[in-house]
Amino acid sequence: MKTRTVLISFLGILTLAWAWDALVLNPMAGDGLWVARKEGIFLTGIWAMGLMSLVMMLATRPVWLESALGGMDRIYRLHKWAGILAISLGIVHWLMEIGGGTLRSLIGAAVNKPPKTIVPEFLVSSHGLAKDVGEWAIYILIVSLLITLWKAFPYKSWRILHRVMPLLYLVLVFHVVALTPAAWWLQPLGLIMGALMLGGSLAAIPALRQRIGQRRRHVGHIQSVRQLAGGITEVNCVMNTGWPGHQAGQFAFVTFDAREGAHPYTIASAEQAGHLRFEIKALGDYTRTLAQRLQAGDAVQVEGPYGRFDHRRGQANQAWVAGGIGITPFLAWLESLQARPEAAPRAQLHYCVRDAAHDPFVTRLQALCAALPSITLHVHDASHGQRLEADTLHRASQVQEGDAMDVWFCGPAGLARQLETGLQALGLKDVAVHREAFEMR
Repeated sequence: MKTRTVLISFLGILTLAWAWDALVLNPMAGDGLWVARKEGIFLTGIWAMGLMSLVMMLATRPVWLESALGGMDRIYRLHKWAGILAISLGIVHWLMEIGGGTLRSLIGAAVNKPPKTIVPEFLVSSHGLAKDVGEWAIYILIVSLLITLWKAFPYKSWRILHRVMPLLYLVLVFHVVALTPAAWWLQPLGLIMGALMLGGSLAAIPALRQRIGQRRRHVGHIQSVRQLAGGITEVNCVMNTGWPGHQAGQFAFVTFDAREGAHPYTIASAEQAGHLRFEIKALGDYTRTLAQRLQAGDAVQVEGPYGRFDHRRGQANQAWVAGGIGITPFLAWLESLQARPEAAPRAQLHYCVRDAAHDPFVTRLQALCAALPSITLHVHDASHGQRLEADTLHRASQVQEGDAMDVWFCGPAGLARQLETGLQALGLKDVAVHREAFEMR
């Protein structure tokens, strides 16, 4: 299920519940623009807190949602965009709240003002505090949003800041509860929001205690570390008893250093009795120094496995597209098929690289594909001006008009968008594109 579809459906349900409350159960009296402003404040607050609650619950890495949403990578993409949208709506909510003076200067004071919200007596003394903490929370959320969107900001610092989000969420729950009439919680919209905020609050507890995913954490040790060409560090690990095994194409959160925390990496090897291989690209300060930091025998913690990037869910005709380090799930797929080549689909594997002559995986891919007659390898070497285009992908697949085909993609988002746009321009409506949404920030 697409992230956009989930978000629109989620906001649609909240909007319908708000409309029933505003138009049927509790219609507000007063001058039109002032009523519209107050209802706008309510609606944007409902949207923002509803999405923030969804963000908190998704942060617990709910494995039971993987099948419905297409994998933990897509759950994290939903988590990310729900958070961005929640903060954006929270800013609108705040601007509408402080915009009363501007509205008054434009149209004058309300003759028939909407009634004030009446809260329980024991919460009256908290009214001012609730407003203040809500305003300060917005300032922190704005900073958090800017840092999230600013990819140059160090990941480690961002992760530390991200840890305070559960506490900030609980502050916002207090803000909502202290400013809301008690009777409203027994109405349909109140029940929905109450359930969401209860779920979000319960999710905040393991997040604050850093116990998310604890039941899926397993320990082991590093067997070997190897520096490959192209800034790739290959790490082979052996897991202790208890590792549940993985399906080719899945990923895990790997902790080599407790101070650095867990990072998501695709498991680049097929399942083999607790042996895991990770091919890690140098993309930041931490990953650039991994080859020097890690040694055989060092402890490792692996949380997972996660993901639903699985060619077995696709059609008989497939195109596999990898850009750079995005080749890792396909390496695992190819390894898993070596013992049973008859299970391999008919697939064209397109590997896009900067310099094939110095790429650490081309030779390995050639050997793996040679043992699988139904899979054809195409290497697109940028150093020789070779670029993968949608029409090249289509011609190589030899799919006739009306035939179904699946494209499995893992690599740069820009290449994915280019190929999807090109396939649509070719009128290929029966082509399903499955993308590994491997962007946790």
